[in-house]
Amino acid sequence: MRITILALVLLLSGCASVQSWIPSFWDDNQSRIIVDARLYAEQIDCGQPQLAQVLRVDQELRRFQLYSQAKGTLQKDVLRVVEPMKATTEEWVKRGEGSKTYCEIKKKLLAQQAERAGRVILGRW
Repeated sequence: MRITILALVLLLSGCASVQSWIPSFWDDNQSRIIVDARLYAEQIDCGQPQLAQVLRVDQELRRFQLYSQAKGTLQKDVLRVVEPMKATTEEWVKRGEGSKTYCEIKKKLLAQQAERAGRVILGRW
């Protein structure tokens, strides 16, 4: 009897850890949102005021997070994918307007992160 209970506990706890490795499936809305965020990131004009442009990217990433969280726990993989982008935009928003050089560096980083996230999210089946 003890062996059965122990086996059941191990089986159930093992399933919980396996769930974090199960990839989420294709979602049209997530794909659209990440492409929009990438587009807005690439359209940032460092010669213009930066804050409003970065807030636009940040809002799309927040929309992505809220939508994915509402879908449930199997969306953890895509939420992890956008974390670097979200950290970059939050840091930029917190700093506010920066120099043109700062903007160009952050824009390049954000574009790379967005390209990677888009490839991952659009590459699901």
